[in-house]
Amino acid sequence: MADHNNNRQLMSLFRGAGWLGRLALLLPVLAGGLLVVQTWLLASVLHRAVAEHVPLDALLFPIAIMLGTAAGRAALNGAGEVCATQASEAIKRSLRHQLFATLMARQPLWTAARASGGLSTLVIEQVEALDGFFARYLPAMLQAAILPIAFAAVMLPLDWMVALLFLVTAPLIPVFMALAGWGAQAASDAQAGALGRLAGRFSDRLRGMVTLKLFGREAAETEAMFAASEELRRRSMKVMRIAFLSSAVLEFFAALGVAGVALYCGLSLLGLIHLRAVPLSLETALFCLIMAPEVYQPLRLLAAHYHDRANAKAALKEIEATIGKWGDEAEATQTNARVLRDQPAQPMTVALHGLSLTTSTGAVVLSDVELAFGRGTHVAIVGPSGIGKSTLVEAVARMRDYTGEIRLDGCSLDEFSEAELRQRVAFIGQRPHLFAGTIADNIRLGRPDACHTAIQAAAKRALVTRFAEALPLGLETPVGEGGLGLSGGEAQRVALARLFLRDPGLILLDEPTAHLDPSTEDEVLEQLLIFSRGRTMIVATHALTLARRMDKVYRLIDGQLVEALTPRQAGPARRLRGAA
Repeated sequence: MADHNNNRQLMSLFRGAGWLGRLALLLPVLAGGLLVVQTWLLASVLHRAVAEHVPLDALLFPIAIMLGTAAGRAALNGAGEVCATQASEAIKRSLRHQLFATLMARQPLWTAARASGGLSTLVIEQVEALDGFFARYLPAMLQAAILPIAFAAVMLPLDWMVALLFLVTAPLIPVFMALAGWGAQAASDAQAGALGRLAGRFSDRLRGMVTLKLFGREAAETEAMFAASEELRRRSMKVMRIAFLSSAVLEFFAALGVAGVALYCGLSLLGLIHLRAVPLSLETALFCLIMAPEVYQPLRLLAAHYHDRANAKAALKEIEATIGKWGDEAEATQTNARVLRDQPAQPMTVALHGLSLTTSTGAVVLSDVELAFGRGTHVAIVGPSGIGKSTLVEAVARMRDYTGEIRLDGCSLDEFSEAELRQRVAFIGQRPHLFAGTIADNIRLGRPDACHTAIQAAAKRALVTRFAEALPLGLETPVGEGGLGLSGGEAQRVALARLFLRDPGLILLDEPTAHLDPSTEDEVLEQLLIFSRGRTMIVATHALTLARRMDKVYRLIDGQLVEALTPRQAGPARRLRGAA
């Protein structure tokens, strides 16, 4: 059943190639038709020259036609290969876009639970493994399905015995290839899994190279990487052994068929056997002998590329095992997915119903909390470190698992598509990630279509220009992966500049001023409060200067949210079980 689904998925991808894919299948078959014409002309020329002693001058015209036919065959085959390559590239490009869009649409929890190296291998290596199937195997399969039967049908009126030899020996080749193919499929599955593990391991170790060096683990990891590489080598060689076995089977039966035709034609020309109503002519015998290897050539080509099919199925199985459905199908099956609306964001309501949260160690953060915030409310969550403030904010951003229900604008958090949620909800964590690129590029991540003027305004608002102007290239100064080259406070301001480019209805912040000095903190807070007017905002913070400027302040105590009597008051608190 899984194999049938893989076949259907592969053919569905191939249909996306359009006319290029159809030409890639059709042109080699047309070239096979020209082969019959070319072979007949060659046999005729040789017969007339040898048996009838026709002078060379009289044979120039058929020779010219024969050469023209050969050139036409070469042109058709070349065009077919070009179309197959371009069709394969188009399919791979489309599939990579679909996979990337699917990965981007998945929740951060899903992505964080998987090795980034393994996911990148899916998009790069596993998709690349489909190339042989579309560029070589499918055209070879169609040729193998049509041309041998067509060639045998052409032979039948000329000599029934030769046609019978072809019809008897040719079907044996696919049978034994299928037997070898079962082993090749299992070996390819194992190879694809080993490749994914190796790529994921390599990527993760490369990322943590400094840490491994500091702890003296580089030698052990080098040995482990060598062992994983050796495992992949062994599995790859196993696939190649099976591929060579299938080719050997084909060559054996093809040699038997050609030898049988040659023996029959030779004995018939010598008059030692008489299986025909009329004697076998030299022209017919030459035609049969020249065509004999060509009958098996499509099957030989199919055997050469048969392992491409196994590799493609193994790659597709690995992709489906990791991410399941993708592309349009994945979007169509997303539960209650809401359509992204192109309209200005409105302040959102937030309601927690029976919400319970635990940390990765099993510690209870919240227990059965009922709470609601109205539109445009600014809320601070305070408490000592490690009590779960960040966990709560991340849960509202759908970046943590939870039990109970979180509703935004009256809709369950699960009902929002990833695209709409990320458009309407802005989240900045304690350690915002900066990518390798310029400062302006990192700000532009907040809105990729933002113009230079908008980026400048956002940078000025977040006080990024204050330190960027002192750099030689200003906002065009490059930074390393993870914000290498910037301090924690500077990276925090770049993240806030991203926020100022957007138009969210709900702002979720986790310690937004933790790395800022007091004077910079006051200025950034002022800009943040101006930006958040008319928007709902929830902030997890230690800073009393920030908490006191919020509409409501809650503290996490014994798994419950406790509201201070007033935002500016640090006295007794009362437990909340109702709406705020």
